[in-house]
Amino acid sequence: MASIRARLAARFISKLSVLPVNTDPQEVARARRAMARLTALSMPPPGVARSTEEVGNVAGEWHIPKTGDEGRVILYLHGGGFSVGSPKSHRSLASRLALACGARVFVADYRLAPEHPFPAALEDSKRVYGALLDRGIEPSRLFVAGDSAGGSLTLATLLAVRDDGAPLPAAGVCISPSTDLARTGESMKSKAAEDPMLRQPTLDTSVELYLGDRDPKTPLASPLYAELAGLPPLLIHVGSREVLLSDAERFAERAKAAGVDVTLFVAEGMIHVWHAFAPLVPEATAAIGDIGKFVRSA
Repeated sequence: MASIRARLAARFISKLSVLPVNTDPQEVARARRAMARLTALSMPPPGVARSTEEVGNVAGEWHIPKTGDEGRVILYLHGGGFSVGSPKSHRSLASRLALACGARVFVADYRLAPEHPFPAALEDSKRVYGALLDRGIEPSRLFVAGDSAGGSLTLATLLAVRDDGAPLPAAGVCISPSTDLARTGESMKSKAAEDPMLRQPTLDTSVELYLGDRDPKTPLASPLYAELAGLPPLLIHVGSREVLLSDAERFAERAKAAGVDVTLFVAEGMIHVWHAFAPLVPEATAAIGDIGKFVRSA
């Protein structure tokens, strides 16, 4: 059963709207402001230095723990429905991941829809990944991670890197990933009343802003429909209350069938990207610790 703090966090988030509910530019701007206000309340932990830099001509923020492995690097792709979010919105989570993983974390400020629809965000993540390799970072010590829409971009980046014949990273980490923009998963209906964050109007709007009239089953937009053989090891976290539960479960099943080393963790009673509630919610702190163990042992 979820802790009292986890249940309170779910109740709190149910009263907020940080994703656009329609495609009007003013609504997109409102959602971005709401995300900024919400995440401004979270404080990064001590012991992590932060700096801004362009990597591969893509702006972003570095989170560098005072103790850790200088050669271990995580490219982090933030969530926000492809149209909301930034390195600022994910400062607390990125810093906590840097500490748990003992790694330098670069949060890419990739281009957002609708100003920059698919595949702009993927092109940005590929540029950052290539630039990190060009800097001499060993692929075996490089990781790609992300949450929600960033989890989808994580998988798309791994697929694109594989298809380009570039060196693959050590592993990928996906937190509550969206893998099927066609929204065909069973949990889209069965969990609709349980998920306090992702509702049908916001999901539909996010896909429309990101894809326009493109096929939602385009593999690099919806990794569930891609050929998955040859991907590096993956860790996937998802909450049992999420409408995206089926996205994670079906992707993990297909990836395993393709010979990919996949670890799927379904957190009982947890909501979308519950990790963001660390350190207030004990399950969030534990989940970040689990990612740290995975990265350190990869």
